[in-house]
Amino acid sequence: MEKLHHLYWRAGFGLTPREWQDRQAFTLQQAVDQLFRDAGAVEDAPAPPAAAGRFRQMSTAEKEAVLKQERERMGGVNTEWIYRMASSRYGALRERMALFWHGHFACQPIFGSLGAQYINTIRRHALGNFRELALAIAQDGAMIRFLNNQQNRKEKPNENFARELLELFTIGRGNYTEQDVKEAARAFTGWSSDLAGAFTFRTRFHDYGSKTFLGKTGDFDGTDIIDIILEQRETARFITRKIYRYFVNEKVDETRVESLSRQFYESGYEVAPLLRSIFESDWFYAPQHIGSRIKSPVELIVGVMRALDVRFTDDKALLFIQRALGQVLFNPPNVAGWPGGKSWIDNATLMLRLNLATYLFHLSEVDFRTKDEPEAGERGQALRRLDATIDTRPLMDLLEGIRRPHYHERLSDFLFLKKPAIDPALLQQYTAAGSDWDYANSVVMRLMSLPEYQLC
Repeated sequence: MEKLHHLYWRAGFGLTPREWQDRQAFTLQQAVDQLFRDAGAVEDAPAPPAAAGRFRQMSTAEKEAVLKQERERMGGVNTEWIYRMASSRYGALRERMALFWHGHFACQPIFGSLGAQYINTIRRHALGNFRELALAIAQDGAMIRFLNNQQNRKEKPNENFARELLELFTIGRGNYTEQDVKEAARAFTGWSSDLAGAFTFRTRFHDYGSKTFLGKTGDFDGTDIIDIILEQRETARFITRKIYRYFVNEKVDETRVESLSRQFYESGYEVAPLLRSIFESDWFYAPQHIGSRIKSPVELIVGVMRALDVRFTDDKALLFIQRALGQVLFNPPNVAGWPGGKSWIDNATLMLRLNLATYLFHLSEVDFRTKDEPEAGERGQALRRLDATIDTRPLMDLLEGIRRPHYHERLSDFLFLKKPAIDPALLQQYTAAGSDWDYANSVVMRLMSLPEYQLC
């Protein structure tokens, strides 16, 4: 079951108690097939109304009112995605891959409608063809506005998108020149969008002149630039290496990456077969990979929600928790995304991470102000009470037929990839007396507060 557990945490967000019971007898191949089968259906997130038009012509007060409304709409897009990741209704692998691409094609949408469109773009292409995904992102309204490509005109090219396309989204630093950036920017002139997020090609702003890019010359547009980038084998290596670091191990085995990237390149950049090759390999389940990753804040939150069937009374709690833990969906620190790894844990986040389940069990008052937030103003307001409902009945069903002294062993099998050494006598000191139900719930709470629960 350890290998199955590993697969479901890397290709998804862990299992719910019911899923864990139902899939005990799965072979690894059956589990992989099920993950891809469930990921086949794509359901768009609901999109809020488009932002009000003529934004530039508004007064300062009108703009502030619109932006406040859009922050609330973006909050709704954020929490809808969290609940989707925590639900068994949606394909976990597609949502996991969408989370990966969100970190890769990092973007900070301002308007709720653009945020919903952006994540829907990523979700549709998450397991498809990378060329189609890269082109869709280049024409996505949120990304166009985030990297200022609506300002990219033939008289005065804006290089922001072209630079990040090369450095962060495709081929990687060291494989192009500054002149390549300038020529690519010229190719993307005129690529813009309206406030509703629809892609528009402004012909009078496009530079139709000859361009020389990565050794090729022609009257290139943005589509040509993407195609030329994908002709470079280093692009396949760059993307494959990032996927390896995310799904396998931050310590990269370059021999594995080279083999996988060759397959990726020769397939025409098909994502799903690349992931299948990883998940179906023996080496993916090697001991050094199991439990080697620190869960990102979103992975931790979603995993807790799946384990405890959490529903928040006020969805703003999800936004405060993300902010306090250091990862807010649709708000990466910069265009490079979140650094991940050990950066997820510091003095400001460690105790909250360890006590998150405890707060949910006790619905206790807790200050979710982060270390970087001001003390006053809207962003500085702390959420003082974590109001939520949890349902541990499915979790308690795992204990059927198990004697009380062995509850912690059974629950550890579900909660941990690598079981920690637990002293039963010490555990007894910190768990509730009384009924088996109270005792079992207190064991769950204590186990989820162990450092090992932070790993996947």
